[in-house]
Amino acid sequence: MSGLYLALLRRHQQKRKALAVFVDPDQLNETADTLRLISLGVKYQIDYFLIGGSLITTNNLGEVIRTVKDECDIPVILFPGSNLYIESSADAILLLSIISGRNPDLLIGQHVVAAPVLKRSPLEIMATGYILVNTGSIASTTYLSHTTPIPHDKASVAACTAMAGEMLGLKLIYLDAGTEAERAIDPKMISAVRKSVDIPLIVGGGINNRYQASRAYEAGADLLVINGVEHTSENNLPEIAEVVQQLNKEKLE
Repeated sequence: MSGLYLALLRRHQQKRKALAVFVDPDQLNETADTLRLISLGVKYQIDYFLIGGSLITTNNLGEVIRTVKDECDIPVILFPGSNLYIESSADAILLLSIISGRNPDLLIGQHVVAAPVLKRSPLEIMATGYILVNTGSIASTTYLSHTTPIPHDKASVAACTAMAGEMLGLKLIYLDAGTEAERAIDPKMISAVRKSVDIPLIVGGGINNRYQASRAYEAGADLLVINGVEHTSENNLPEIAEVVQQLNKEKLE
């Protein structure tokens, strides 16, 4: 274990929270869009940029990452939709296994193809059990991965799935409702998963305000991911960042 994962694990052990902004390069029309997101991330002291997506319709992944690296010191973590979404200029990659589904290609197939490239790269590999949750809309990842998400009210299924992922040696669990989520994941499910595993828990999808962020953190999320292009604005990032900072301040007092 090294670098970013150890830092996240340490946060988890200290019950300190973290915040990431998700950036889909396909949704950035020009460099000014990237610079705006970087400015917001720096201003509100986010911990990570997650860069990736379900599709690749542009060739600006490397450019977006380089812009982030040139403009700030916020770590860049790849969130790959496939083995094509690998860029060695990032700091780390979430090596996702969709453990909520039964598509072998996304449990191990894509990983086999990507392994030689990742082995040669300087990227920190963060083995992640990815659990899709159905909160009311069909996420792009669900459609493209040919997997069925866990129903929003089946907390025990999510908990057992996460437990199995940890037993298989995965280092992170990521509960995700998708960037198009109509609502956030039920805190009862987050709590059930938190109680079932000892590794850091990432939660994303549908978190757009202070109330949703507070409930997710209180339920046991270590790291929240909010959508940079569609939802991050001067209106909601400040209040969500304030929640993180207040919770971490309380841990120090």
